[in-house]
Amino acid sequence: MTAPRARQRKQMHLAAHFPGVNSTTVWTDPRSGSQTAFPSFRHLAATAERGLFDFFFLAEGLRLREHKGRIHDLDVVGRPESITVLSALAAVTERIGLAATVNTTFNEPYELARRLASLDHLSGGRAAWNAVTSSDAFTGENFRRGGYLDRAERYERAAEFVATARELWDSWTPEGVPRPFAHHGRHFSVSGTFDVARSPQGHPVVIQAGDSGEGREFAASAADVIFTRHGTLEAGQAFYADVKRRLPAYGRQPGDLKIMPGVTLVLGDTDAEAQEKAAGIRKQQVSPQNALLALEQVWGRDLSGYDPDGPLPAIDPDPDGEVAQGRVRVADPFAVAARWRALAEAKGLSIRQTVIETTGRQSFIGTPASVAAQLDEFVTAGAADGFILIPHLTPGGLDDFVDRVVPLLQERGAFRTEYAGATLREHLGLPLPVWKP
Repeated sequence: MTAPRARQRKQMHLAAHFPGVNSTTVWTDPRSGSQTAFPSFRHLAATAERGLFDFFFLAEGLRLREHKGRIHDLDVVGRPESITVLSALAAVTERIGLAATVNTTFNEPYELARRLASLDHLSGGRAAWNAVTSSDAFTGENFRRGGYLDRAERYERAAEFVATARELWDSWTPEGVPRPFAHHGRHFSVSGTFDVARSPQGHPVVIQAGDSGEGREFAASAADVIFTRHGTLEAGQAFYADVKRRLPAYGRQPGDLKIMPGVTLVLGDTDAEAQEKAAGIRKQQVSPQNALLALEQVWGRDLSGYDPDGPLPAIDPDPDGEVAQGRVRVADPFAVAARWRALAEAKGLSIRQTVIETTGRQSFIGTPASVAAQLDEFVTAGAADGFILIPHLTPGGLDDFVDRVVPLLQERGAFRTEYAGATLREHLGLPLPVWKP
């Protein structure tokens, strides 16, 4: 009688988010470099590939954010277009996936499907598309169509956009024969012949970012990876279970969608040192000016007369306030204000201290060994399939993680010791898409 086979250990997936699109990045650090120069992109991508990460991830903004009518200079000002950067990186990397954030509200399926298929060819099957929507007419002013789509219509357009792109990619047979295509839907009506042959992955990997009910359903129906955030193990488990249970309705298996929250990390030689470093980083991220800006985004008012080291305002938010442009509005500012006031009163916090406590991303803080253990626990406990790491420094923010944490994950048997395949789908353990004539 043979002994039962040991259960294979669940493997973690890792991705690298290039920092610089929000105030998570610490620009005052002397090690902080350019967010537009190609050597910065190359350094982080090379570090992530050295660490055997699944993919390198670029965010995108279609208009510079404004605050009280001025460009918000605490965020990055200027970023090259994602697919252009990733096409350049395809020439200086070999295995790591290349993920571009591209908006479905202000682009068109044929043009984008062509660019993504081209990137997949250039990179040998490593392209990915983070499909996002845009929520405001402020961004739309940069485009001829302009306008505003409400939440339900944005997701409806996004779903049709992704479906149309896949129809275009499937208009070439696996044997390399092009066929005419025709799509006629509510948002798009396109027909003709797609001029890029079927790419190495069949379809580039599709990533979706969002925690809302609509976002979860869209991910379950159409995405290969969902980029999310959650603050505790329990919250992660609840999100993970909810999204995975939606998959069978679309004929999909649990492994067909990878859940990868965006996280930050702070390492130290001791846990106490790491906590001290993390506190210092948060103070750099939330300067006095940034604290008031965050407060104004909730209150919808000009609060420049308040002391960042003083108490929260006694006045109520203005739900119709327009102090910020180019950002997703707070859904219920009264509830957020009440929560912040309760926290500030219970802990005796100032405005700046309250913002520091309430606006931080999920973080793993500690020694390399303790961080490796925490990451492993989230994966083995069913709270994530892996993580998208968001460093606070450009471009060297992942150097320590790759040098000090990745080897410990490998020793645990939680992470690969070499790339097993050449394409991003192989890295993620995703099946090739079934060709649909």
